[in-house]
Parts: sequence; structure tokens; C-alpha cells
Amino acid sequence: MMIAIGYMLSWRKWFDEQSSRLIAKLVTQIALPAYMISTITHDFTAKRLLSTLPDLRFPVLSMLILFALAAVLIRVMQIKEEHRGLFESMFLNSNTVFIGLPVNMALFGNQSLPYVLVYYMANTTIFWTLGVWLIQRDGTHKQAFSLKTTLEKIFSPPLLGFIVGVLLVLFHIQLPQFILTDCSYIGGLTIPLSMFFIGIAIQRAGIQNVSLNRDSLGVLSGRFIFAPLLMTLLVLPMPVPILMKQVFILQSAMPVMTNAPVVAKLYHADEQYAAIMVTETTLLSLAVIPLLMMFVKSGFIT
Repeated sequence: MMIAIGYMLSWRKWFDEQSSRLIAKLVTQIALPAYMISTITHDFTAKRLLSTLPDLRFPVLSMLILFALAAVLIRVMQIKEEHRGLFESMFLNSNTVFIGLPVNMALFGNQSLPYVLVYYMANTTIFWTLGVWLIQRDGTHKQAFSLKTTLEKIFSPPLLGFIVGVLLVLFHIQLPQFILTDCSYIGGLTIPLSMFFIGIAIQRAGIQNVSLNRDSLGVLSGRFIFAPLLMTLLVLPMPVPILMKQVFILQSAMPVMTNAPVVAKLYHADEQYAAIMVTETTLLSLAVIPLLMMFVKSGFIT
């Protein structure tokens, strides 16, 4: 419903390109960091937070395997030369914030937040290093690697909000109640604004541009078949919390990152291909996510 409202308001010209950028900034730079601080300091202990850090190995290993698989599929499916870097980047990275966070919060509540953030840390690090390098390979505009820029992208406001929340818990620092209340109110904007943003993005990309070909079918298979299947195989036999397994499987099957078209435009790669894949995977996720929800809640994941 919230995605549909965002779509309709964009269609009615309430939102333009500048509005979409403003919402994205509000979510990632203001609302989400506040949400992290509010939720982590309220719901978690130092022991529980520290116990989640070793779980980083699962999303990292999964994405590295997906990277290798994408390289194979490029040759098998004869992906266009100018799309190969984008194909690999979109194949292995998922939208863990704008869709992954609200989906997991709706299904599992605040208890899933540490696992959502662990996956987010792995995903954002790999995207802004390996993923961006892959997209840059497709582009006509070459740019030297900048460690400073890369670190700024990795240590984004959401991750910094997470780190601040963790430090407050680890060192038993109690913020004044009025600050925590403000963080709670501001953080409450995260989920509805994220859903509005997705609706706006779908409307602006244009459903009429959706088409199925080898380049798009390969990305769809990566996001919704290979990624969740691989994550299931990795976590199912491991002696880790069931909630972690459920969250990781869902996070692995999220749509293409909304940053992909932005980075493609920066390096003069095929921005339209990236935007269409964001649209197609987001639309398809409306059907795939409920099916995955039933799967992870069915009792099969133990």
C-alpha cells in the first residue's frame, strides 16, 4: 500500500526528481541513523551485539560465490559486452535498506535488526568496492580509484548510526531521554519514506520500459533464485540462530540496489539498463518476497 501511494503521488506530479533525491537523503542520512541509535540502545545488550559480528562471513562468502557464478553466466548466456560489469554487480548486490530493512522489521520486528545490519555492512562494503569497479569497467569515463571516496561511501550515515548505537551499548552510555525520544520519532520516518521512495522510483522508471531478454533474465535469476538458494545452503546446516538464517535468506533475495543507476550514470555506463533492472526486480519482489516469507516461516528453516 505504501509503495502504491508513492507511485500514485509521483504519477499525480506531487514528486519530481528533486523530491525523490530529497527523500533518499532524508532516509539514509537522517531517519535511518536515528532509527539505528534508537532501536539498538533500547532493544539490545552488548553480549548479543558482539555475538552477531562473526556472522559477517555468510553474506561475504555468498556474494563472492555469486560473483564467480555471474562470471560463468556471462559467457553461458552471452551477455552483451557493454553490460557485463553492471550484470555482475547487480547479480551479487541487493537492496538491503530501502526494501530489506522494512520487510524484515515487518516480519520479525526489532529483534532482526542486528542481522539486517550485519548483512548491510557486507553488502555496502562489497558494492562500493567490487561492485563499483565492475560498473566502471562498462563505462566510457574512467576514473582513478579513490580510497577516501570509497571509505566515505562505506562508512555512510546508516553504518555510522549503527556504530554509534553499538558503542553506546558496549560502554553503557545512557543518552538523555529527550534525545532518545527524538531519535525514535525521526527514525519512525524510515519505513514509510523508504516505501514511498520505491513507489516513486517505479513510476519514474516507467513500467512500459520493462522487457525480458538474456541480460535481464540473468539478473532476475541471480536476485531471486541463485542468491536465496545459495544463502539457504550456507546457513541451513550451521548452528546459528534461526532468526539469523531467516533474515539472511530474505536479505539475499532483495531487488537490485537503487545506487546502481546512479553509479552507472557517473561512469557513463548503461544507466537505462540499470534503472530498468531496479524496476523489474522491485516489481517482481512484490510477488517473490511473500513467497520467501512463507518459506522462511514454514518451519523448514531450523
